[in-house]
Parts: sequence; structure tokens; C-alpha cells
Amino acid sequence: MPAERLFTRAVIRLSPQADDEDVADFLQGLVTQDVNGELPAWTGLLTAQGKTLFDFLIWPAGHGELLIDCEADAADDLIRRLSMYRLRRKIGIERDDTLGVYWQAEAGDGGAPDPRLADLGQRWIAKTSLDDESADAAWTRHRLHLGVPEGRAEMADILWLETNAAELSGVSFSKGCYVGQENTARMNWRQKINRRLLVVPLDRSDEGRRKAAHPELGLAIDHLRVSDIDASLLPPWLAGAAAN
Repeated sequence: MPAERLFTRAVIRLSPQADDEDVADFLQGLVTQDVNGELPAWTGLLTAQGKTLFDFLIWPAGHGELLIDCEADAADDLIRRLSMYRLRRKIGIERDDTLGVYWQAEAGDGGAPDPRLADLGQRWIAKTSLDDESADAAWTRHRLHLGVPEGRAEMADILWLETNAAELSGVSFSKGCYVGQENTARMNWRQKINRRLLVVPLDRSDEGRRKAAHPELGLAIDHLRVSDIDASLLPPWLAGAAAN
């Protein structure tokens, strides 16, 4: 049976190019989640002010390598950003088009549960095949009906905690410093999240607060003040946190 591949995703390979080089250590000082913890992990790369530049998943690859599962359209920009931070470190950062990201809604053998939310299903990275079939439309519909935003069109320039990153296991508050950590930690300590990204019916979307729209699904992603959110629109995984 043809595999269900996410053609809108790409894989970036990070490889140590010296015996004393540590790829995980390199990423640990940049991204929001603990790279030395359980993988795969969903994480973000932020601006110094704590706003979202990229979100992606990090996978183990063996031999000290790590794989990044990211938006295909953002892959080259992400490579440039990571290369800027690399400086003189001996780390290879390149797109690996021999690998693809695969997904299915049901749990099964061979994949890993999505670290954001178990109901998102399972995904895995494998060699691509000409027989692969696209699962992109099904994936977008599935995650939006669960209320989960993703990617630059829906999340860019939004403060990381306002994307619901804490509720979706996208940030560690104990891992140490990373780009944008100061403002992110301050928001958490003060419990001061004034706005949140929310998937809403398109006919109830506030055009002035709309970040992205999916008219084919009748849905939009709005960046709303917490005080303006109708509790009936909250997904179950977010209801408790957004009420505080």
C-alpha cells in the first residue's frame, strides 16, 4: 500500500563533522524544547524578543546526527538561520531530499506519537518513494479540527507562548538559555499570556485578528485577546489553561 507522505514537509540533516562536535549541544542553545530529552520533540526557533520564526520537530538519527522535520517552504530559510548561528562550529546543515515525513491519523507500528498531542496521530521519517501518496490535505484537516496551529502562515511573529506552545509541549522552562528565552520565561513566571492563537469557524473569525484562513475547511486561525475568547471555541486540551 502506498505510504502517506507529507509533501509539504522537508527534512534537514544536522551532522557533526569533527569527533568532538555535538549537534545536540548546538541546538540546545537555540531552540525552546530540551533536545537532550525524549525525541521526537516539537520546538521553536524564536527572535530575541520571543516571537516565532520557525516551528519544527527534531528526530534522532544515530551517529550524533539529528533530523529536523519542518515546512518544505521554510527549509531553506531555516538552514540559513541555523548556519548563521553555527559560526565556526564543524556541523553540517543540509536538506536531505532522500527522506520524507510520513503521517497517519491512527496509532500503529513504526511511527512515533506526535509530541504535541496524542490525538494528532503518528509520524515517521523514511526514504521517499515514487509510489508515495500525499496526506497533506488529510493532515491539515485533522490538526485544525483538533485546534492545533502550525507553520509560518499561522504562527509567524506571534509570541511563542501565545501559540499555545506550553500546552503542546513545545517549551522547556528548565533547559537553560535559548534565543528568546528571557521574554518567554518572564511570561511564564508572571502567568501573563494576554492573547492566544485559536482555530475558529471562518464565519466567526475576526478579520482584524485573523492570522490565516482555510476557506476549503471553513476555518481560520485568529490571534485573540484571552478576555475575548468564547469558551465554547476552546479545544479540550486548551480549555483549562486558557481559563486561567
